Amino acid sequence: MTACGNVEERRFSAAYPGKLRPGFSRPAMKGIPAHKSDKNSPRTRHDWIIYLLAALAGIGIGCLDVAIDDLLFTALLVLMACMLLGMLRPRWPWRWAVTVAISMPLTELAAYLIQTAKPARGQMYGSILLALPGTAGAYGGAVVRRVIDNLRQGR
Repeated sequence: MTACGNVEERRFSAAYPGKLRPGFSRPAMKGIPAHKSDKNSPRTRHDWIIYLLAALAGIGIGCLDVAIDDLLFTALLVLMACMLLGMLRPRWPWRWAVTVAISMPLTELAAYLIQTAKPARGQMYGSILLALPGTAGAYGGAVVRRVIDNLRQGR
């Protein structure tokens, strides 16, 4: 680091005590992760369970979509599943919408290949568009979870 960088760092720390300069993160101390999204933290170690739950929800909703062929009902189920997943893990809620949205067309493709049901082309495109209510549900669930956490802390 240059001498100029050290002067800038001192000026920033003097102007904003206790704050980190934008673009810099604090170094990890022994036993304390640098960020709560660290790979060894207990919350992220068990995310595979939530990913599995999201994939199973997408497969189940895809099967119902093939059997029932009602786009509004399917959109409601996607919204509810993603809202639940967003409440369970509010960090990066887009990943739940993507996981559910990818599972549904794959399920419809499998139903088409196995020939148990012949979903129409529009139904396939509609299952891809169901990522939109899924995204809204996941972010809505994340907001609800953060509001509940703030109310519990008394903010």
